Amino acid sequence: MGKYLRKKIIIYMITFFFAVTLDWAIPRFMPGDPISMLLSRFNGLENSSEIVRSTFTKSFGLDQPLLTQYFSFWKSLFTGDLGISIYLYPKKVSEIISQALVYDILLLIPAILLSWVVGNKLGARSGVNKKVDNIMMPFFYVLTSSPYFWFAVLLVFFFGVKLEWFPINGAYSNIMVPGLRMDFILDFLHHWILPFLSLFIVMLGGWAIGMRNMIIYEMGSNYSKYMESLGSSEKLIRKYAFRNAILPQVTGLALQLGTIVAGAFTTEIVFSYPGIGYTLLKAILNQDYFLVQGCFLFIVIGVLVANFLVDIVYMLIDPRVRFSFSGEV
Repeated sequence: MGKYLRKKIIIYMITFFFAVTLDWAIPRFMPGDPISMLLSRFNGLENSSEIVRSTFTKSFGLDQPLLTQYFSFWKSLFTGDLGISIYLYPKKVSEIISQALVYDILLLIPAILLSWVVGNKLGARSGVNKKVDNIMMPFFYVLTSSPYFWFAVLLVFFFGVKLEWFPINGAYSNIMVPGLRMDFILDFLHHWILPFLSLFIVMLGGWAIGMRNMIIYEMGSNYSKYMESLGSSEKLIRKYAFRNAILPQVTGLALQLGTIVAGAFTTEIVFSYPGIGYTLLKAILNQDYFLVQGCFLFIVIGVLVANFLVDIVYMLIDPRVRFSFSGEV
C-alpha cells in the first residue's frame, strides 16, 4: 500500500507542477493588455494616464521579466496569495473565488450526487429487464446527447418565460441581502431549481447508460455464467454484477466532483449563476490574469485531489489493484 501511495503522490506532484506552469503561462500569452482595460475606468485622467498605467503595471508585477514573474507566482502560491483581481480591482482573487465556490457547491454537489444515484439505479434496472430497457433507453440517449446549455434554455423558456414559475437569472433576487434567513433561503431555492434540474436531468442519462452497459457486460461474463451453472440465484448474480459494474461509475463520480470548481460553465452562463464558471468567463473576457489563474488553479487542484481519492477508493474496493502492488497478482 505504501509503494502504491508513493508512486501516486509522485505522479500527482509532477502533474501539479506542469498544470500550474500552464496556468501561469496561458493568460500571459493571450492577446490584449489587461492594464489598458483597467485604465479605461479612468478616462477622466487623460493627463495622468501614463503615471496611472506605470503604477498599476508595477503593482501587479507585470513590469518584471517573465521568469521573475513565474518564480514570484510560485512563491505567492505557497503563501496562499492569489493576487488582486484586475477586473474587480482592488478585490482579492481568493475572496472572489471563495464567494463563487459556495454557489457551485450548493448547486453542483446535489445535482451530481443525486443524478449518480438515480442514474445508476435506473441503468441497473434497465440492464436486467428487456421491457424496461426498451422504454427507458431512448430517453437516456436523448438526455445524455442534450447539451447542458440547450436543456437550460428549454427550461428557461417553458418554466421561466411561458409559465413564469421560476426566475431565469441570478442566485437570488436583487432586493435580497444574502444571509441565513428563511426569506433568503426560500428565494435562493426558487432561483436554484431550474439550474439544478438542467444539470440533474442531463447527467442522469449519462450515468444510466454507463451502468446499463456495464451490467449487461458483467451479466454475460464468465464468472456470472459459472455462478449460474452452480445454481446461484439470479439475485446473487446481479448483486456481484452490480458491485463490479459500479467501479467505473465511482471513477466518473470522483472526476465529476473534481471538476465542481469549474462549475457547469454553460449552465451558469445561461442562468447568470454566480459560480466559478461564470466568474471564469468574466475573467477571460476582461483579461484578468490573476482571476483566470486562480479559477484554473482551483480546477487543477480539484481534479487532482479527486483522482487521488479515486485511486485510494479503488485500492480499497478492488482487491486486484491492491494485490498488483504487493506482487500477489
